[in-house]
Amino acid sequence: MTSPQLSKLVSVLVVDDEPALRKVIQGSLAVGGFEVEEAGTGTDAVAAIRQRRFDIVLLDVNMPGISGVEACRQIRTFAPHVGIIMITVRDSEEDKVRALEAGADDYITKPFRLRELLARLGAVLRRTQALENTKSTVLQAGDLRLEFEHNSLWKRGKQIRLSPKEFDLLAYLMRNQGAPLTHVKLLRAVWGPEYGGEFEYLRSYVCMLRKKIEDDPARPQYIVTDPWVGYRFNASDPEKSADTQSS
Repeated sequence: MTSPQLSKLVSVLVVDDEPALRKVIQGSLAVGGFEVEEAGTGTDAVAAIRQRRFDIVLLDVNMPGISGVEACRQIRTFAPHVGIIMITVRDSEEDKVRALEAGADDYITKPFRLRELLARLGAVLRRTQALENTKSTVLQAGDLRLEFEHNSLWKRGKQIRLSPKEFDLLAYLMRNQGAPLTHVKLLRAVWGPEYGGEFEYLRSYVCMLRKKIEDDPARPQYIVTDPWVGYRFNASDPEKSADTQSS
């Protein structure tokens, strides 16, 4: 079992109303080199994060009292850079969307394996650290190179012409590589806070982008569909992607 490569001690707050599950996660992550604390309620989680800094919060959606979604929303108001991974029930797509719109970075569904949890932790850590450490004017992913100075996109050395809104949408996707992004979040981030229900409008732009950047737009490897949620920009080697969703 491979843990993420940790350049420093990473602190994780595990929030779940099941003590047995908290203990299992705490023990597994501690062995992997993480510093772990526990909280049994959303209220306790909010209080803990107000008192000290954590790198990641692992937060159950369904808890008595303040729900995980509400706790996530509150945490985001005073800890905008902390990584938040929500624990959801399998097949509860509504919970996933609500969690992401409340500010979660990602989600993991019960039951899950430690290997999957470590992969999610590592991905969120990379994204949060990259946002904190750099404001790069160039984004690179696979064969794509996005240059902000000239608002230009290059693929394998050839320039691809993008409209201003296509550029903004691709830039937002690439800045959040690997993160699940809901339709509403994408619309509000790229078009403005007054947007949120124009799903077909977003799908049209994604379709146009796929035609320009994908080798096979019908089998996208960069901009992949997160079913019932939104889209996810593939942060791994596109050629190794198994996701062929295109709707």
